[in-house]
Amino acid sequence: MTTIAENADLVTLINVFTVEPSNQQQLLDILARATDTSVRDVQGFISAALHRSVDGTRVTMYSQWKSAEHYQSYQSMLSNPATSPYVEQVLAIARFDPGMYEVVKVFAGPSEPAR
Repeated sequence: MTTIAENADLVTLINVFTVEPSNQQQLLDILARATDTSVRDVQGFISAALHRSVDGTRVTMYSQWKSAEHYQSYQSMLSNPATSPYVEQVLAIARFDPGMYEVVKVFAGPSEPAR
């Protein structure tokens, strides 16, 4: 499960995809299928979440890995013929900007009052 916590000893990859609104759902479907059929089986993969912008122009994928080294094994997996069709499909309809992050600080809102 996704963990957003300081000092969690993991890395987070955030990919922001830019897409035409008419292709947003197709991109979501490709990313979901790729994650469900291959990425989730990569050693070191913890979790992922897909987000879509309400204006239809972006999709953001948030994935967590046990370490940067584990993520590198995912990168090498992209050359695998079983996953490369997904990469080709994504690149045909979207461009993306990936980044690797560590959680620095977490903020929470006030607790709800007791009823």
